[in-house]
Amino acid sequence: MLTALAVIGILVLLIVVHELGHFFAAKISGVRVEEFGVGYPPRAFSFGKFGGTEYTLNWIPFGGFVRLFGDQGEGQHGRGSYVDASRWKQAFVLVAGVTANAIAAWVLFAVALHLGVPKPVDTIIPGQHVQLIVSSIIAGSPADAAGLKPGDEITAVEDSDGASVEILTSQNVVDFVRVRAGEPVSVSYIHEGASSVATMTPANAVLPNAAGQPALGVALVLIATESKPWGEAFVSAFYQTGSAFKMVANDLWTLFLGAIRGAPDISSVVGPVGIVSYVGDASQNGLGAVLMFAALISINLAIINLIPIPALDGGRLFVLGVEAIMRRSAPRLAVQALNAVGIALIVLLMVVVTYQDIGRLLA
Repeated sequence: MLTALAVIGILVLLIVVHELGHFFAAKISGVRVEEFGVGYPPRAFSFGKFGGTEYTLNWIPFGGFVRLFGDQGEGQHGRGSYVDASRWKQAFVLVAGVTANAIAAWVLFAVALHLGVPKPVDTIIPGQHVQLIVSSIIAGSPADAAGLKPGDEITAVEDSDGASVEILTSQNVVDFVRVRAGEPVSVSYIHEGASSVATMTPANAVLPNAAGQPALGVALVLIATESKPWGEAFVSAFYQTGSAFKMVANDLWTLFLGAIRGAPDISSVVGPVGIVSYVGDASQNGLGAVLMFAALISINLAIINLIPIPALDGGRLFVLGVEAIMRRSAPRLAVQALNAVGIALIVLLMVVVTYQDIGRLLA
């Protein structure tokens, strides 16, 4: 439940950031912003009107919106009208939402890198905070029988004589256990914040490819959490944002090519329901990992909005480009019809993706 609320909070925040980009760009361009809303109508509360803009809170808590004078309907012309603004100003307003999401991703990456994000390492560097984490358990093994679970942190390993693994690494634990066949070994670990101790006896025939080797049947990974100074974090985050943009764009391009060939593969596409699972997994690795995932969501929102589908910013930018080439405005009714088709396609995709997400959860 808490994870679902966190996902809603992240999505609402990132969509509101997107709309704030449109909002500030419109203000800078002299376009009148009639309403800035958090959530979608019906309206729950109005904070009042300031600077010609009404600020509202709405009942459907899945995003936000900016209502511009002259953006919808006929007859809204004159000073401050979006439709009467120059095309470069209209384009500036449209691109600003994507830009806001890109900046948000950069900041989120930077904060995450400053807080520290767990990552696998091979060796321990002095002064670095490291944890030895259970990555998987072999069914029926001594570790499985003792109750160890993936995600548990190993804090100590010792035998009945009091000898212990001095430096906790995966290889050191393997070497320690290998020479203690038939001897009980005590493993101290942390599971979901609670400390426990389990006693287990290394057994042969646990590892499929090493039947004669004593083992506990647990795979371990060394995880380090490194915190970068603010300056270094923002520099690294800048390049990480660029890399993430390339990765997401490449994935979408691959999906598009598949659709052109008549075999679109949306198995890797997730919606809000699927995001709940991913955020839940990320939360196990701390706030930094959650912020990293939020940054990736922000980048996805930015790129998806650039797709030239009617009703999205990219579709509206495409129409502006056509108008600039033809040197005349597109018929309003035709634009509204295209927007309706675009919305229908987006809703259909969301239904399919949500159905797919629910299927994964049930499986």
